[in-house]
Amino acid sequence: MALKVLVVGAGSIGRRHHDNLQTLGAVARLRGWRGYGAAGLQADLRDHDAVVVATATDVRAEVICAAADRGLPVYVEKPLSFLPAGVDAISTCCAAVAERSMVGYMMRWHPAFRELARRDLSDIFRFSFAIGHDVTQWRQNWSFAQSYAAQEKGGGVLLDLCHELDMAQCLFPGLQPDEVLSQGHAGYPGVDLASFITLRQREGGVAGSVAMDYLTPRLHRRAVLHGTRQSFDFDFAAQIYRVQDLAGERVLDLPLERNAMFLDAMRAFLALVAGQSPDPVEHLPRLDRVIASAKLISEAWQNRRFIGLIDKELT
Repeated sequence: MALKVLVVGAGSIGRRHHDNLQTLGAVARLRGWRGYGAAGLQADLRDHDAVVVATATDVRAEVICAAADRGLPVYVEKPLSFLPAGVDAISTCCAAVAERSMVGYMMRWHPAFRELARRDLSDIFRFSFAIGHDVTQWRQNWSFAQSYAAQEKGGGVLLDLCHELDMAQCLFPGLQPDEVLSQGHAGYPGVDLASFITLRQREGGVAGSVAMDYLTPRLHRRAVLHGTRQSFDFDFAAQIYRVQDLAGERVLDLPLERNAMFLDAMRAFLALVAGQSPDPVEHLPRLDRVIASAKLISEAWQNRRFIGLIDKELT
């Protein structure tokens, strides 16, 4: 019998998950949170086996905990919460279903990240991750001002593009934010348009940075790792992946079909819901295994220090 999955949140990511669930043979129902609310949610939960939560971040906990209270596994879009206390609260309410639940860190299925995850990185001493693109160019017929991204609670670029923080934590466990410098906008108080985070391991000698922005004209996404035996320069946007070691430089062929990552993540979630073992991946983002990453993201967001304002038209 096909699994029945409720998708709460009808934005672009919710619609993608809904369509992918149907492609994978599940029975999916898509509900927008606006005009739906707690009463509609409770009525629908009775008829489903699992819930995908793709709402705005500030209302996510209510949906997650309502599903968990009924024993339903959840797939939660990143970030889990924008506050450390929120991460703790969700972790507590989901304890009984956490081993069958996931957080949407879909970059863990990216072939280039998986290449890094398989390697011995014990010689790496410094790293940097960077991502950015003009937010007004992301989608057609889309308004920044009316989106989750423009909300003071749960919006901004650090939360929106937090995959880079998650990837850094996966590769170098125990990272903590040293300093978070952000630039905002006069029209959107408390919303960061660009953030630069310096990070270091609590134990170990690795330090690095993660930068993200809503501003640059062309998409850029890059990871650079420096070690004593090897170095990596991975350009995710151009799909050019360079490795240097004592033998010289090589360029790796790691082709990507973007929706394949989303399909793989949802396939893994359906396996967990059914009580099966998902196809192996180096860092399966099961909810009970991602708390350190979720905490890092929320701590970075909470510790932002705004150092200036960006003069850019955002509508």
